Amino acid sequence: MLQPPSYADVVAASARIAGHAHRTPVMTSRTADAESGARLFFKCENLQRMGAFKFRGAFNALSCFDAAQRKAGVVAFSSGNHAQAVALSARLLGMPATIIMPHDAPAAKVAATRGYGGQVVLYDRYTEDREAIGKRLAQEQGLTLIPPYDHPHVIAGQGTAVKELIEESGPLDALFVCLGGGGLLSGSALAARALSPGIKIYGVEPQAGNDGQQSFRSGAIVHIDTPHTIADGAQTQHLGQYTFDIIRREVDDILTVSDEELVECMRFFAARMKIVVEPTGCLGFAAARKLQAQLRGKRVGVVLSGGNIDMARFCQLLAE
Repeated sequence: MLQPPSYADVVAASARIAGHAHRTPVMTSRTADAESGARLFFKCENLQRMGAFKFRGAFNALSCFDAAQRKAGVVAFSSGNHAQAVALSARLLGMPATIIMPHDAPAAKVAATRGYGGQVVLYDRYTEDREAIGKRLAQEQGLTLIPPYDHPHVIAGQGTAVKELIEESGPLDALFVCLGGGGLLSGSALAARALSPGIKIYGVEPQAGNDGQQSFRSGAIVHIDTPHTIADGAQTQHLGQYTFDIIRREVDDILTVSDEELVECMRFFAARMKIVVEPTGCLGFAAARKLQAQLRGKRVGVVLSGGNIDMARFCQLLAE
């Protein structure tokens, strides 16, 4: 088992991904500030390579492979963004990639994963265990399994987004980060605690899938059935051991929001800021809106995790 990551690992990851990952913009909105009474800083990972923060962790993890691992290749499982991130990173690093994806993953994400050169293996997320499939393929074909969140190198890579955010915005009073398996939240917490020690850190889940909230409050990892939510990037069933240990130690609270609130945020970003943010990417802002009474006068960071959504689906959700 690898050593749990620290902020030093986030710094090392930042150097490793430099020149490969985009240093995404930090955007502000006068309308959002006026609505909340706070100063909001949006870290736009929807403008990252392949459209999501996942590229950071995937490229960092694959960059740590030795020669034998690179030759054999990588296997990963993902509903979409980690799939694309691993496929693209593998292509850039010259190694083969096998990606296990649910049969109902967004078509755009499956097509993009194949477009980056990944060999896609489909499964049923409601009846099959993707982790078991990944472990079997790794054993049979000599591949290295890189999970979407519960891996020190992945966590360290994801933490580089908030490292960049705070370097650009300055110290923050609060930070809102979407929560699925916890890779982004745990990496963000490592960076935020090091660079802005007094910060309040909030993870945000869809109401239908609050396993992280249950785990945080009970002190043990809670497993749930695959939740039904439009936030497909947060349809995880449980946190990882690495991620849970960091979240339990560094995060102040886990909040939840409804799918309807996510759509309202998607509409805000499209209409007011002229950017496309997928439902999962709206989790943090949706929670910040709910807590605006507590945030007045504060400097608040919000991570927009990704922008990968089928345009037909995007239009349908906004029209509803």
